[in-house]
Amino acid sequence: MATKAKLVDYWYVTVDDQPGSALRVLERLKGAKVNLLAYHAFPLGGGRAQVDLAPQKPEGFLKAAAAAGLALSAGKKAILVSGDDKVGAVHDMLAKLAAAGVNMHAGSATAAGSGRFGMILWPKSGELDKAKAALGL
Repeated sequence: MATKAKLVDYWYVTVDDQPGSALRVLERLKGAKVNLLAYHAFPLGGGRAQVDLAPQKPEGFLKAAAAAGLALSAGKKAILVSGDDKVGAVHDMLAKLAAAGVNMHAGSATAAGSGRFGMILWPKSGELDKAKAALGL
């Protein structure tokens, strides 16, 4: 299977940087049967952490988040990539972005088993259109 990239919507919530804080967010979404395409969490400092959530169905996610009382950020865009796991899979995607002069904010990739890999990329503010063009989105 070829490597595929697509735009995804995501939102984040800010939580206490304590054991179980992200879990409590995910429990609320699981209870509402929200499926996530991507999840990423990291510390912000000052005892706070950010939890990024890219739902499969944004409309249902927004309803569930509101019902659960989650204070979401404004909606944002990221790039979700999946494909065959091979040497250089991540390199090849990043090379396209670098050649187009796209400055990235963050990115994460992992082997997904069964010979597959997945990656999520967050272009810096103002770089999304260049990233889309570089990846043919």
